Amino acid sequence: MIIAVGSTNPAKVGAVEEAWQEFNRTGTVLSASVPSGVSDQPFSDEETIEGAIHRARRAKKALDAAIGIGLEGGVTETPNGLFLCNWGALVDENNRLRLAGGARIPLPDSFRAPLNEGKELGWIMEEYSKQKGVRRDQGAVGIFTNNQVKRKEMFIHVCKLLFGQYQFYKHHS
Repeated sequence: MIIAVGSTNPAKVGAVEEAWQEFNRTGTVLSASVPSGVSDQPFSDEETIEGAIHRARRAKKALDAAIGIGLEGGVTETPNGLFLCNWGALVDENNRLRLAGGARIPLPDSFRAPLNEGKELGWIMEEYSKQKGVRRDQGAVGIFTNNQVKRKEMFIHVCKLLFGQYQFYKHHS
């Protein structure tokens, strides 16, 4: 069985690999660089979900896989300010879709202007933290939680939510 991840980002691919192993499943996790079909920086829950869905479907097709996984990070405006958001999508053997959301934490108000100018959060985080490769390692969540939760761990949680639904509905449909 092939499990296709719609990204080559190490945090995302590693999250899928770890979460899949915890289910004691046989199969191979492969990754494919596929377009999200949304802005480089998704700016709402809806757009972030849409990106995750596109990645899952496109990876499944590109790798002729049984399961496609799409993971997408974005930002969303709330009544309490700008928040980091993360979404995952799983498309199964029968093309059924499962969705799951991840942790949310507030972002500094100073990020609003560069985000509105079209800058990606990854770039803003590198400038803010004076570190390179933030999106491939700890992510914004790692920076703002003092590395208590890194990006890969956050996506592992999303993947567990996806794989848990996959397992549940496979046995209860």
